[in-house]
Amino acid sequence: MLQRWNLKMWLIGMSMLVFSIGTAWAAEPVQKEQMRSLGKILVVMTNHSAYPTRTDHTGLWLTELTHFYDIAQAAGYDMDFVSPQGGPVPLDERSLKPIYLDKSAKAHLADPQFMQRLKTTLAPDAVDASRYLAIYYTGGHGTMWDFPKNEGLKKISEQIYQQGGVVSAVCHGVGGLLPLQDSTGQALIAGRTVTGFANIEETLSGIKSQVPFSLQDHLLQRGAKYKRAWLPFTSYVIVDDRMITGQNPQSSKEIAEAVVKRLKSLN
Repeated sequence: MLQRWNLKMWLIGMSMLVFSIGTAWAAEPVQKEQMRSLGKILVVMTNHSAYPTRTDHTGLWLTELTHFYDIAQAAGYDMDFVSPQGGPVPLDERSLKPIYLDKSAKAHLADPQFMQRLKTTLAPDAVDASRYLAIYYTGGHGTMWDFPKNEGLKKISEQIYQQGGVVSAVCHGVGGLLPLQDSTGQALIAGRTVTGFANIEETLSGIKSQVPFSLQDHLLQRGAKYKRAWLPFTSYVIVDDRMITGQNPQSSKEIAEAVVKRLKSLN
């Protein structure tokens, strides 16, 4: 009787062991699937740092990169960095003030590998647009000098859009959308609802006299339907099909969430 009971317990134990091993084997592909990238997003940053008369420097507004990066990465997307000239990206001095830096931005600043990526961005001619699901233009006042006139970035963005991808931009980075054209040669933003850094925000930031043009006015001149938040410097994002724009630095998290949501809806 005792031998039969021991045999029964041994069989139960072996069954549980086999089940556990089988479950682990079955779970392994799922874990690998979760680690697999959902695709790539191309992130655009400025190389321009000089104002006409101010002694401080402009450049990338840091959290407009880090907020987007964190959310897109957590959602499963890889990102490559590109700039009009390639190479190092300057950081806007004001964006590094404690009032604007959150815990994540500080962590990225302290990460040597991440900062090295900002020193070695791709040039447009090194980018294969067919590899990307979306493009995202970051902001900072420097973008107003080198985004709109860059033919390489223009071609990349147009191809990504024509192949069914998402074109997105935040704050002054929306200026990168100004030269884009559709397959008929019309402005890509014509008839589209967009946002971007507002005239009132330019005045309140004290930089109005420094910028080469009014972003809000130029969007309207290209035939876009411009909208902004009622309160300046509050998050405001517009999704117009596969064109997604954010008004200001406060919009960087919301635009990241909107881009991720739209990409997942395309799958």
